[in-house]
Amino acid sequence: MIKLKYIVFTVLTFLVFNCKSSKTVAGGEANLNLTTKQLLKEHTKQVANFKTLQSKLKITYNQDGNEQSYTVNFRAKKDEVLWISAAFSVVKALVTPEKVSFYNKLDNTYFEGDYKYLSNILGTELDFEKVQNLLFGEPIFNLDAANYEASVNEGAYVVQPKQQRALFEIFFLLDPAHFKVKSQQVTQPKEFRHLQVDYLKYQEVEKQLLPELVKVIAVEASKETIIELEFKGITLKEDLSFPYKIPSGFKEIKL
Repeated sequence: MIKLKYIVFTVLTFLVFNCKSSKTVAGGEANLNLTTKQLLKEHTKQVANFKTLQSKLKITYNQDGNEQSYTVNFRAKKDEVLWISAAFSVVKALVTPEKVSFYNKLDNTYFEGDYKYLSNILGTELDFEKVQNLLFGEPIFNLDAANYEASVNEGAYVVQPKQQRALFEIFFLLDPAHFKVKSQQVTQPKEFRHLQVDYLKYQEVEKQLLPELVKVIAVEASKETIIELEFKGITLKEDLSFPYKIPSGFKEIKL
């Protein structure tokens, strides 16, 4: 949506990252001897619990070798709203359980619709909860010991359904040191689709473990899209506003 040349100057001049409130989580002692029930219980204990979150978010988008990178302000009110604003509000996006919306002042256009747009980008069916979970390092499907089983492979727990779905193959990798998601993967073999979300780094913020560096790989047939997200200067539990109004006169686009 935003070309790099329009924002580089702004990023260099105005954006200052403050990392004092967080620290990167290093690998600790791994526990590879848990049952599935014990593992998922430990994983549940690590689910981030906050009301609001804000940070600087660096987004790098690469499709077919064309790469764009930009930094935005990111705010969230858990279970209610995800909000993004580029410098000077050139581009804004608002994601709620009901809709996905964004506008772009560079070409005076806006989009407002359901989750089909995001689902098409990532090649799997999404809703608000799944998008929120992808951002915050939580599984996009509910993990329970009755329907999932765990094994150990290459120093990580692999969690998968006891019986894979006919059209989907689902895998989750959990870090045995802190039990957060290392990777989650959804494959649709008949559709030649694959979504993989890798959590390369976590950070501790006010005793909460939250992603620091996330890599999203979406493959559909021969097309590959890679999105990298880097969260900087995360703060929690602040009173936040989510201002959003599509300017008058903008042209609606269909995606």
